[in-house]
Amino acid sequence: MTERLQKILSAAGVASRRASEQLIRDGRITVNGVPASVGMSADPEADDIRLDGEPVTVARRRRYILLHKPRGYVTTMKDDRDRPTVADLTRDAGGRLYPVGRLDMDSEGLLLLTDDGTVANALMHPSHEVDKVYTVFVQGVDVKSAVRALERMTELEGEPIRRPGVMLVELRGQQAELQVTIHEGKNRQVRRMCAAVGLTVRRLIRIAEGPIHLGELPAGKWRSLTKEEIAFLHELA
Repeated sequence: MTERLQKILSAAGVASRRASEQLIRDGRITVNGVPASVGMSADPEADDIRLDGEPVTVARRRRYILLHKPRGYVTTMKDDRDRPTVADLTRDAGGRLYPVGRLDMDSEGLLLLTDDGTVANALMHPSHEVDKVYTVFVQGVDVKSAVRALERMTELEGEPIRRPGVMLVELRGQQAELQVTIHEGKNRQVRRMCAAVGLTVRRLIRIAEGPIHLGELPAGKWRSLTKEEIAFLHELA
């Protein structure tokens, strides 16, 4: 992506924007071997930018976005069965981004994507136990008893888990809306937890991951993370 040359030089730590303009006027900056001029634009990833003949290196700008994944999309960038993927929804996000963690095809909601491998690995690492919050629509024969069992759950299919946070939002006969908070993010964890206590998941929406919230973002749309949200990710890394 092209930017004003003085902005590129400032981002690279060469000098302030004003001082960079003076370097350009003094003929000390070249772009692809040609002396630069004030007001000129360049692409730091494609053009050869030099100061006094020495290459100017600009750290690659990482991207962090939040996608509201709709139901029916797989969390992968390419699918050998030609199913719709999250890549289809983020082609205009700039650069190649990769999903952090997964949401199964039938689930929806908050999905983070980035090209920062360090941050992605930190967010997924079990030691960090970043809380993940879901709105879950379930049905069962005795929903109240099942919810009480879900609240007390400390293992899942023989593996230990931290006790989930469970809130009964609405109960209508054999159907209910729950808010479930988990701390591990095992494969299809919420669905498996519900099945273990006799509940069938009708709809599952991830609405938060740590301090990052889905909010009112429409299904199929994405937004860039805020500075505060990115700072949280960097703290994990």
